[in-house]
Amino acid sequence: MTEHNYEHMRRAMVASTLRTTGVNDPRVLAAIGAVPRERFVPEGRAPAAYADTLVPLVDGRELNSPMSLGRMLNEVSPQEGERALVIGAATGYAAAVLERMVGTVVAVEEDKQLIEAARGALSGSRVKLVEGPLTEGYREGAPYDLILIDGAVEFVPQAIIDQLVDGGRLAAALLDRGVTRIAIGRRAGDAFGIAPMADSASAILPGFLKPKTFSF
Repeated sequence: MTEHNYEHMRRAMVASTLRTTGVNDPRVLAAIGAVPRERFVPEGRAPAAYADTLVPLVDGRELNSPMSLGRMLNEVSPQEGERALVIGAATGYAAAVLERMVGTVVAVEEDKQLIEAARGALSGSRVKLVEGPLTEGYREGAPYDLILIDGAVEFVPQAIIDQLVDGGRLAAALLDRGVTRIAIGRRAGDAFGIAPMADSASAILPGFLKPKTFSF
């Protein structure tokens, strides 16, 4: 597979996968169209980089599907000059796309193998890659205008919500009884609301299980 082939596949993905599923923000389409996704998947899986599917990585982790990432970015509308946090950086693909749209990107990942892969794939970029628990975000870099949880979670921890500016937005996929739905949240003062928008196959992130409530 040549670089030309991948470029053709990338253009086709933008045209047939993203534009046809409600991703219509020109800046989102341009950013995804400019980042070579094949660099962010294991070498043996590079031919699957532009299929609208989850790509297996390591230890049960997966790279989110292009449609899921595209829809989240389309709805959360990243703006030039904003400060963004990516939770669940994996190999760094979402962070690389966001870097083309905002001012500053911090990306958090807890898996050491994925951290090493992301360092290689993001070589030369301005993304700040941080190793740490996904559920804690990265308080040292807060507050953020935008937080992208690049995968599916059962709930959003308060520790992450607290890292948003007042009026800041959060994009994630919510996992409910085996179904994942893209959701957009916003902080207003001490309040935070999040609403699901559309079903979407999304990579499930570890650690974000709802606390069990006590019952007799």
